Order: sequence, then C-alpha cells, then structure tokens
Amino acid sequence: MTSFNLVTGAPSQRPMPDLDVHRRTVRQIELGLEALIQTGTPDEWDRVMRSLVESVCALGSWGSVEDLDLCIGSFKYLQDALPRGHPYTRTNPHFPQCELSGPLYRRFLLLRRREDLEECFSMYEASCESYPPGDAWRLGRLDMWARLARENRHPSASRAYENAMLSMQRIVESGPNLQAQHAFFKRGEALGTQTSLDYASYQIEKDQLQIAVEILEHGRSLLWSMMRGLRAPVGQLRAINPNLADRYLSITHDLESITTEPSALHWGPSFITGSSGDQIRAIEEDVFGRVLEEQRRLLRERKAVISQIRTIPGFEHFLAAAPFHNLQSAASSGPIIIVNHCEWRSDILIIVHGVPLIHIRLGDDFYERANTLSASLSAARSSECGLDSKEYDQALRFVLHELYLLIGRQVIDRLDALGVPRRSRVWLYPTSVLCSLPLHAMGPIPSDSEPDSHERYFSDIYVCSYTPTLSALIESRTRTAGRSPPDPSLLIVAQPDDPSLKDVSKEIKAIESMGMPASKLVSSGATRESVAEGLREHSMAHFACHGLLEEDKPLEASFKLHGSDRLTLLDIIQSRAPDAELAFLSACHTAELADRRDPDEMLHLAAAMQYCGFRSVVGTMWEMADVDGKDMAKLFYGRLLSSKWDASVPIAERSAKALQFAVQKLRLKKGMTTERWVNFVHYGA
Repeated sequence: MTSFNLVTGAPSQRPMPDLDVHRRTVRQIELGLEALIQTGTPDEWDRVMRSLVESVCALGSWGSVEDLDLCIGSFKYLQDALPRGHPYTRTNPHFPQCELSGPLYRRFLLLRRREDLEECFSMYEASCESYPPGDAWRLGRLDMWARLARENRHPSASRAYENAMLSMQRIVESGPNLQAQHAFFKRGEALGTQTSLDYASYQIEKDQLQIAVEILEHGRSLLWSMMRGLRAPVGQLRAINPNLADRYLSITHDLESITTEPSALHWGPSFITGSSGDQIRAIEEDVFGRVLEEQRRLLRERKAVISQIRTIPGFEHFLAAAPFHNLQSAASSGPIIIVNHCEWRSDILIIVHGVPLIHIRLGDDFYERANTLSASLSAARSSECGLDSKEYDQALRFVLHELYLLIGRQVIDRLDALGVPRRSRVWLYPTSVLCSLPLHAMGPIPSDSEPDSHERYFSDIYVCSYTPTLSALIESRTRTAGRSPPDPSLLIVAQPDDPSLKDVSKEIKAIESMGMPASKLVSSGATRESVAEGLREHSMAHFACHGLLEEDKPLEASFKLHGSDRLTLLDIIQSRAPDAELAFLSACHTAELADRRDPDEMLHLAAAMQYCGFRSVVGTMWEMADVDGKDMAKLFYGRLLSSKWDASVPIAERSAKALQFAVQKLRLKKGMTTERWVNFVHYGA
C-alpha cells in the first residue's frame, strides 16, 4: 500500500503504521476532549495534541476516506468548542486551521470535491493570518499554499504569493544588521527570493508582463534594495521642508550604522575575555537584544516620518515600490534582457524604451538544463584537471554554446526583429543559477556572411553589462544628474610586493603611462583606513591585488591589502563615494557569488562598489590571471581616455565599450584560454 504526504499528496516511502492503533487514539481523544477543554493543563494539552497530530498524520497518509472524515471531525469539533482566548490557542494561534488543511487536501485528492479544496485554502489563509508577517513559519505555509493553489488553478494563489512576498521582506527587515539579515537566506527554513521568481512566472502565465517585472524588481536583491532605501536622495524634499529632510536623514543614518555593524552574536569570546561560555552567551544576548530594540525603534520612527513626507503634495509615492512605467526608464540607453529561471516555467522579458514588453517563452526543459549547466561548470572548475587544462576549456566552451542555444539565439533574433542595431548597449538581468553563468559570452554565434571570420560571441555583437536590479541601473544614471562630470582622478590600490603578483608593477606602469592624474596606495600604504578614505576622494579606482572569497560568507569577501589587512565588503558598503564614476577591480572573484543558495541577492565586491557610489564597475567572475592585468589596463584605459570620445560622455558611460574593446584584443593573444577573456564583466551605467 502506498503512503502519501499529507500536505502535498505526493507519494511517500515511510513504512506503514498500525492504523487501528491510531484510530483508537483519535477516538479516545475525542471522548476526553470536553474534559480537556474544561480542566486540561498546558502539559496535558501538549501531550494530547501531539498524539492527535501524530495519529492524524498516519491516518491521513495511509488511511481511507472514513479515516480522513474521523480526523477532520475531531479538529472541527475543537475548532467549534474551544472558547476564544483559550490558553492553548494563545500559544498555538494557528490551531486547528493548520492541522485541518492537510486532511482536507488529502480528501480532495481522493474524492475531488471542490468544497474540500475551498475549505483547505481557507484553513491555510486563516493559519497564516494568525502569525505576524515577519514570522518564518508563516512564510513556509504561504509558500505551500501558493504551490497547491497554483497546481489546482485556484484564484487564491495570487493572495498567497503577495503575502509571501510581504513576509519575506518583513523577515529580512527584522534582522538588526546585514549579517543577521543574510542569515535568513542561509537558514534551512528560508525560501529566499525564489518566491519572487515563482510569482513572476505566475503573472507571466496570466500575460501580466508588467506586473511580473515589478515583482522581480521588488522581490530580488532584497538586502541591496533595503540598503538603497536608507540612502534615498532628499534634495527636493529639503527645498520644501528642510527640518523633515534632516529628521529623515538622521534616522536613516543611525539605521545604516546599525545595519552595517558586525553582529553582536559574532563578537563572542574574542570580544569578552575572561568569561565563561554561559557568561559570554548572556552578555551577547543582552547586547544583541539592545541593538535589536534600538533598530526596531528607529524603524518605527522612519515609518512615521515617511508617512509624514507622503502627505506633502508631490511626495505621495516617496520610497514606494516603483511601477513599471518608472522602471522602464532603465532601458533608455539600450534593451534590458530579463531571464526568469523558475521550475514552473522559464521566460525571457525584454524591456525596450518606448516599446511594449517583449516576451519569449523558453522550453519546458530550460529549468533543468540551466541547473545542469551551472552544476557542470562548478564541477569542472573544482576538478583535478585544473583551470588551464584543455578539459576545462572544453567544458566552459560547452556551457557557452548551450547558453547560446537556450537564450542567446532567441534574444538576437528578437532584437534584430525590433531593429536594435548591432553593437548597441544591452543589459543582462539574470535570475537564480543564471546569476553565476557567463551570459555575456554566449556563443559562438554562427555567421553566414563571414564563415571564415573569428568566432563571435554575444559580447561581440552587443556591448554587454549586467545589473542586479532595474532600480540600481536607474540610480547609476541619475546619481550625477544635473552635475558636470567630475575631473578624472584615479586611485590605484596595489600590492606589487606580493610574490604571487609579479606583474602588478607592470600593470601600474601601464596605467601611469596614460597620463591621467593618479594617486597610489601601494604596499604598506594600502591600509583599510587609507583605501576607504581614498575612495571618497577620487572619481575612479583601480584595484590590483588579491580578491578573497569566503565560501558561504559573502559579507566577508575582501581585497587583500598590506600584511593581514583587508578591505571587506562591509567596509565598502559603509563608504560613500559621492563623485565616483568607475572602479576597475583587477583582482580575483570580485563579481563572483560566495553564496549560491540564494544567488539573486548578488552579494559580491562589484555590487558593493556600485552601492557605495561607483556608477560603473568592472569585475571578475572567477580567479584572474596576474599576467592579464597589465594588458587589460593598457587596452582598457587607452580606449577609455581616447580623444575619439565626445568630451560630454561621462567616464562611467564609456567603460562598457572600453571593456568590450579590451577583451576582444586580449582574446587574440597567443595562448589565451576561454576563461581568461570571459572572466571580465561590466556592471552599471
């Protein structure tokens, strides 16, 4: 006899229990329920309810329709008989709605009675409403409700998804700092931003393409979006109500200080010496509790100030989620290619300025094929063959070719049909596992007109950039709106004395030969404090040192400076570079994801540089060959500073074309492997 999961109806491999024992248990509990309600102690309630739930699970998974009727009847009796405010329901607010939903759904699967399905989803909704939006248990229930409702084409799927998105945001906001907030994505119960991908695919299925874009925008990169909200510009508000603008800035400054501080729970024994383990834990919990209390006070004050700001004419939508007609402005300089990777269905959405959204439905096998490509590339990178081997090069080339067949070919055909010229700017907006795949290098692309020419890739026919969100791209363009571009001033951060970086000295000379004003922080001069200060004083930055990546610890990604000094991702986030145009991160792993469990958060050094103020950033997907630094510097800066540019074009907006030129030239170098040129990526304006 086959068992079934009580919640999903899927087959289970559990051994069959003694159903008669569980039937007797339910009946015995039923006989004693009235007395339990009247005089039961908390311990008795816990013991009886554990037994009842265990028996219901067994009967619901293995039993007959009559068994399901018995289970449902018991819980409905409790639902009707328990008085409002009963001690058990105060400590278990989801009871018995949560327990009822499983047997009801199982009975629906057996009898296909619509009323069971309706009641099941009513129980899901009621059990979810019994918990606050920031409760992780609630998010799990909402996800299951959305999944089952969608499978059965029930209209409540939209409500479940909407509430799941709200819960996800509230959970992230509830952490006192970035480390605690990121921990949400690492915990086993966390669903991460996959919810937004599922919900977007649901809206695409309903042909609500603009809503799908809004969902992706508001449900991905939650940490970056939350941080950007703390740095919202208030110049226009200051002109109308300077006191309110100052109040808002004061609150958000304090919030940002808390958010970017290391977690109290990570201070531990190194912070509190001479104490026992229990004493340390007690002190840590006290510190953490006080930080959490202060953060929540500030959040309440911020909410009140935002409400006050929204009463001012013209500020009704201050910090509100941007609608699609605002988001579409991100495509003002070129198309944006969104690829939603989702187990329900996968799709491409192309945003073109002034044109209705373009939709391309991807094949039913796309989801698994993309997962396979990601896993195979990761396996190839960690194999014993080595990254310089022919085997790895072939594996990477296979991935690029598959990406072209899955995505690139259809995108190129559609852009051609829209009349988008070749060599136009194009921004890539990947999701899920695609965030760690080199979409910019999809190919090679067949050419009927030039069969004997060099191989061409996606980044040859379009000038490619990436963006974590549409809002980040819009911000990179509007940050300096109305201001003249700053005079180029370059900060070089380098470690030429590191024995493993033998070509860094040549890289520095190649940059200096361009004749651009430059300051240098090299060797012992490159400390955490000096580099952070230097970033604030220069419009450009070039890092030529080691980039360090801690697996599953993206907030600890860093640049290796002098000795044991590090400039971490958190250090960069805390910095502000108001006149920053361009950062070239000539170091390993600067655009690589350390945490692959939730790639949509895009936590890497390149994204941090963009957040702290740099409008454009060049980074690396993997390790970088030291020997390529000097060649890339000469080629990149030579094109960036060329007199062929119109002087009015800001440095940040030249950088993507300069990178395209440099990579194309690097690729022609004798002995060049595929990874070395694919490695370089562009983010931003």
